[in-house]
Amino acid sequence: MTDREVKVLGISGSLRSGSYNTAVLREALRLAPAGMQIEMADIAGIPLYNEDDYAQGFPPAVERLREQIRAADGLLLVTPEYNYSMPGVLKNAIDWVSRPPEQPFAGKPAAIMGASPGRFGTARAQYHLRQSMVFLDVHLLNRPEVMIAGAQKLFDPQGTLTDEPTRVHIRGLLEALYVWTLKHRG
Repeated sequence: MTDREVKVLGISGSLRSGSYNTAVLREALRLAPAGMQIEMADIAGIPLYNEDDYAQGFPPAVERLREQIRAADGLLLVTPEYNYSMPGVLKNAIDWVSRPPEQPFAGKPAAIMGASPGRFGTARAQYHLRQSMVFLDVHLLNRPEVMIAGAQKLFDPQGTLTDEPTRVHIRGLLEALYVWTLKHRG
């Protein structure tokens, strides 16, 4: 890897097989600018956080995610919106990963985006996710914001994004994340 290449870990906050957010993350892999490699994390195997379980050590799925975050130059968080907030599975993964020792989020550049059938395109979920990331000392990219509304109209039955203006917005976010990551690296 050269000093102009960045490795980004993409995390979808949805476990649903037909998730618009996972589809957006897959589209991001295709749209990544030259020099950016995006790897997708899998949070499906992370158990519910329990302090008693944490006292026994990190479960393997949590340790794997911690290592992926540690190895990444930057993060791309893609969240649906459930009840005006981020989904529990995403919050649970963040809670597990952020436990001491040496929580790996600190100092990581990151961007947030999301897709929703609703009119607000995950705006409220993204703001709640931002609150958690600020506490964890993540260096969040403020703009551009990508809040994809009416997602059910933008994807074909196979989960492929068919809307070119949305692709342009995603590409813009990825290009900004690339520059942001280079700026914050080392």
